[in-house]
Amino acid sequence: MTEIHSQMETNSSLFRMRALLVMFVFVLIVFGIRLFMLQIVMGGSFRQRAQKVSQRMTEIPAQRGEIFDRNYNVPLVLNIDSFAIDIIPAEIKADRREEVFQRLSAIIPMPIEEIKRKIPASYYHLYQPIEIKTQVPYETIVRISERIDEFPGVAWHDKPIRNYVEGGSFSHLIGYVGDITREELQVLYNKGYQAGSIIGKSGVEKEYDSLLRGKNGKQYRTVDVKGRSILESELIIEEPELGKNLVLTIDRSIQLLCEKALGERMGAVVVSKPATGEILAMVSYPWYSANAFSGENGNREYVKLLNDPNNPLINRAIQSKYPPASTFKIVMTAAILEEHAIAPEKTIDCKGEINYGERIFRCWIRRPGHGPLNLRGALAQSCDVYFWTVAKDNLGIEPIVQFSKDFGFGVATGIDLPGEITGEVPTPQWKERRFHEKWLGGDTLNMSIGQGYTTVTPLQMANMVAMVVNEGIIYKPYILKEVREAVSGALIKQRIPEILMRNSVSENTYSTIKSDMRAVITEGTAKEVLNLKTVQIAGKTGTAEVGLADRWHSWFTSYGPYNYQDVNDVVSVSVVVEATNEWEWWAPFATSIIYQGIFAQESYEEAVRSLGLQYRMKSAVGRRE
Repeated sequence: MTEIHSQMETNSSLFRMRALLVMFVFVLIVFGIRLFMLQIVMGGSFRQRAQKVSQRMTEIPAQRGEIFDRNYNVPLVLNIDSFAIDIIPAEIKADRREEVFQRLSAIIPMPIEEIKRKIPASYYHLYQPIEIKTQVPYETIVRISERIDEFPGVAWHDKPIRNYVEGGSFSHLIGYVGDITREELQVLYNKGYQAGSIIGKSGVEKEYDSLLRGKNGKQYRTVDVKGRSILESELIIEEPELGKNLVLTIDRSIQLLCEKALGERMGAVVVSKPATGEILAMVSYPWYSANAFSGENGNREYVKLLNDPNNPLINRAIQSKYPPASTFKIVMTAAILEEHAIAPEKTIDCKGEINYGERIFRCWIRRPGHGPLNLRGALAQSCDVYFWTVAKDNLGIEPIVQFSKDFGFGVATGIDLPGEITGEVPTPQWKERRFHEKWLGGDTLNMSIGQGYTTVTPLQMANMVAMVVNEGIIYKPYILKEVREAVSGALIKQRIPEILMRNSVSENTYSTIKSDMRAVITEGTAKEVLNLKTVQIAGKTGTAEVGLADRWHSWFTSYGPYNYQDVNDVVSVSVVVEATNEWEWWAPFATSIIYQGIFAQESYEEAVRSLGLQYRMKSAVGRRE
């Protein structure tokens, strides 16, 4: 029994040992499999997660693309190498912090209080770089690097700044850039923008920011739990992509010519090609310096301009509206001819005034009256009585409203610049809604000569002339001509002219309008100023009342050459000089200088001498229409 019992205990012990061995082997296998899964199968995933936790990414800003005029030779806007100073707070020992701040304050220069404001005590433990100063010149960076042992925790990085080579009237066209605001970031975050991004604020810089900004690069580094960089050899860099270069439709020489022709007079000039919609020049005065916004006092300069009563930030060519005055008689001529309101040969006797209702409406140009005039003579002499009479007795308000819209008034042109306004084409319904008043016959008379509630922008005025030149077509005006690669200059995209609108006015009517617009120059209100030898032009004067006793808006809209064989040779010029300036009937004179400069290939000074305007300018003061 003892032997049997002993054998049973031995067998039991062996069983337990074998069971324990099997369990141990099983656990070992399970741990082995788990270890294999963790290290081999899932190891890559865990390593990636660990890297993400320990990685820090720093943006490498991409250089913005440059902007050129239509000749694509010298940039209008380029980038200047500049640097930004960073401080890594945790790398500065507490006993040296004040010393480093003082040294840095002296060499940047920057008030030490400003440095402390940007690096508060709550940041002292951080190993992330904090930007404290931008637009630091290369020479300053060299001075710091030569004495780097005196500046622990101080670093720097490239941060190029925008340089606007051409200022003056180019400012409204090109615009400027600035730091993205919180409101802008909320809208644009999903498009790759983030806090600290530089973004276009106005003009071409804003309209084509996505093309100009390029794509920022990225620099990844591995850090420890305190944010200190480790394993420098594992630094990973994604190179930035340069922004695209933009070629504008603007001709630098014509822009400068128009700028000087307008002078320091509040107003605007638009020079365009009716055959394509290209804008050759767009001037608005007063202007501003876009470079002023990139300095340390940029915000202060912006607030100053914002509060300026002359509104220099407004591009008057597309963001200001004016009564079209007698230039509107071009639209009236089309309406009269198309509606057969009165035979163009039939005369109306202008006695200087008409009675309507309880008011006397007096002819602006010639108070004693023009005498008998037909349609051609009425447009050439800008006779208000003729157009009042036809509007009242033969035409009515509905055709006037319809033809206003048919010539592009009251709607946006869709130009590729931000902030365009539409102007106004009033109707009886509009007046009822706006003022809760009925439309009166006097409103029709006012509208028929471009006064009253009707308002247009200078660009819309240029489009009206384009409709005449193209005999029923307006091409959408545009500023961007081409998009090119920054390094190679390879053409990426070229703008194709796009029809904005058509109307059904007949070819005969346009032929008559052109002839009558030419009569304005040869025998009408602009005869003394615009009968140039260099080029034959056709156009229309306008003087808009604004409630001042001795000042008016001065208009002139036109095209040339009048006797063109190829519409691609035609240039349209529209000028408005505001009533805020001293009255000198300047729009026709500015126009004559512009045409002389363009077609004789002369500078402003040469054009003035060629036209003899240095002597004739004084005689312009006091002229009307």
